[in-house]
Amino acid sequence: MPVTPILAGAALWPAYAQDAGTNTTAADKRPILHANATKFGAYDPYGDFGAQNGVETEALFLPWEDVDLTTLTVADNYAMQRNRKLLITIEPWSWNEGWRLSSDELRRKVLAGDYDANVKAISDVVKTLKSPVIIRWGQEMEDKSGRFSWSNWPAQDYISAYKKVAEQFRRDTPTVQIMWSPKGLEGLEKYYPGDNYVDLVGLSVFGLQEYDVRAYGAPKTFTQALQPGYERVMSFKKPIWVAELGYEGDVTYMQPWIQTATAKDAKFPDLKEVVYFNDRDVHAWPFGLGRPNWRVKPAASGN
Repeated sequence: MPVTPILAGAALWPAYAQDAGTNTTAADKRPILHANATKFGAYDPYGDFGAQNGVETEALFLPWEDVDLTTLTVADNYAMQRNRKLLITIEPWSWNEGWRLSSDELRRKVLAGDYDANVKAISDVVKTLKSPVIIRWGQEMEDKSGRFSWSNWPAQDYISAYKKVAEQFRRDTPTVQIMWSPKGLEGLEKYYPGDNYVDLVGLSVFGLQEYDVRAYGAPKTFTQALQPGYERVMSFKKPIWVAELGYEGDVTYMQPWIQTATAKDAKFPDLKEVVYFNDRDVHAWPFGLGRPNWRVKPAASGN
């Protein structure tokens, strides 16, 4: 279908009426926010963190094809009322799976400029927002699982596309910050676009007890899950975030994650903020584990 800058489709904010399913744990599992801790933010479509103090960042996701961009203003007002900045993850595809292009076709069209109008349409709205804004485009680009259409492109093609997006936002809103956000896997350094195009580095850190046992033979802690990716990006000398955090399992597994996710750790001196992904995963995990529910509240407890 033809690409248009704005389609009346998925509203990115808010989505409080969704059914998140059932957590393994029966209690609220939100991270403990320690004094003098790493800063904390959340992607929070259910409003579970809406009234919580100490939340620095309101995160949201939008596809660059089928989104009503007026909802960005709603998100801005929500963040302003709570004195939070906005972390906007732009996903270069449609959320409608039937509209998605193959990875190769998407790559060719992005490089040819077919999506420049989409980027410009988003940027034109972003420059009107009152909250401080961080733009995160095309996350987890080094992942080879096929989860994202823009992942595992030839590195120079990804870098060219990333630079095009970064340059547009910086032209329109010089105060915007740009986050380069690999998953944290081996080979991520090939996709680094250069210091002039990166203000922040964002990693993805998820802990699923059943997966850990099957893949690694034992549960992992937050520290163990973060460390490999952190060590791969620390040489870039940029502030590091966990741009997506989630965990699920029994109480014994969960408690160390709850206690340590925002605790200062000498192993991670450049870790500045962690952002909790407060929703069910949109993709199934290996070993037939389905879509883990990272939400901090069980569905039965209400919104």
